[in-house]
Amino acid sequence: MKKTNTRLILAASVLILAMTACSLPGLIASSSTIGESETQVAETADSTVAPPTSFIVPDEVLLQDVLVQLYQNISPGVVSLQVYSDTTGSGLGSGFVIDKEGHIITNYHVVQDATDIEVHFQSGLKVYGQVIGQDLDSDIAVIKVDVDPDELVPLVIGDSDQIRVGQTVVAIGNPYGLTSTMTVGIVSARGRTLESIRQTGSGNFFSAGDLIQTDATINPGNSGGPLLNLSGEVIGINRAIQTGGSLTATVSNTGIGFAVSSNILSMVIPALTRGETYSYPYLGLSSLPSLTLTEADLLGLPQATGAYILEIVPGGPADQAGLQAGSETTGITGLFAGGDLIIGVDGEEVLQFSQLLSYMMLNKQPGDEMTVTVLRNGEEMNFTVILGERPPNGG
Repeated sequence: MKKTNTRLILAASVLILAMTACSLPGLIASSSTIGESETQVAETADSTVAPPTSFIVPDEVLLQDVLVQLYQNISPGVVSLQVYSDTTGSGLGSGFVIDKEGHIITNYHVVQDATDIEVHFQSGLKVYGQVIGQDLDSDIAVIKVDVDPDELVPLVIGDSDQIRVGQTVVAIGNPYGLTSTMTVGIVSARGRTLESIRQTGSGNFFSAGDLIQTDATINPGNSGGPLLNLSGEVIGINRAIQTGGSLTATVSNTGIGFAVSSNILSMVIPALTRGETYSYPYLGLSSLPSLTLTEADLLGLPQATGAYILEIVPGGPADQAGLQAGSETTGITGLFAGGDLIIGVDGEEVLQFSQLLSYMMLNKQPGDEMTVTVLRNGEEMNFTVILGERPPNGG
């Protein structure tokens, strides 16, 4: 599968000496001054009153009050992380409290190879934390701290299936070490995919699915912090930003950020807090993210929607079910015709690979059956797949 030049930069931060600062203009309620008294105006029939030069409409007042109250309620449950590592030096990240037992959620890449982790609370309390669980597939880790329960303000995990594109969301975190920073944006898209941190046996990476795309400003150091709806519920954990820069250049937000959905969190966290691993369902194939008309023509497909199978793992669930990958050369290197085009799973339409992956991750477990509908040589066919478990790293 071809790589693009655009790079995904994980939003954890190394300590940066040079930082840029910015300010946001506030909403100002004011009115213009009228040069006459009320009596004078009443006495002059032709007098007109100038409209206010600046005002806040009621909807803006309501949103402002909601955001202020949300920050006051939620920010005490968001922590800043100072991470030390023998391999990468020191770095910054974010996290949030999920219970009174001292469990804190962050990204795995924030605490990867950590030798020491400092957890800084908004109250000023600073303690050491220990990683007790990690999930490379969705980039999640659980930290345990030993503090008085009164110091802990757990956040509520919401239902990410209920969010809609265009919905207002809030991110709170530690960008560039600026603790308890709040930014506001919208849900830009749902069901995105990124590469997992866990490698396959062929040296590629498994896919992480059901990510939320947002334009809420996320910068290095925001990783592991919550993405929230206006009810103050966590609907995602901020993971990465997309940028045209590189790790050696200035990394800045471009309005494209990604958060692991809260429904993935809800499935994974219970296992991690017990010190166990979470098992993801495994299909054993790779696919094009989406199809262009040109690619569909070269592959001889009747449509440009669906998930086209590029490769199938020998002996894997898809192989055992009878699905097939392409083997006939085309005009594009690495693109082979003759493979199945997945157009549905369990009766649900599949327009692109991300939909297939999100459906499988949210609704299936290893050992479950899944009906896969494909187009093969123009004919619609159904296959029953017994899903496996993702192999260990490198498997």
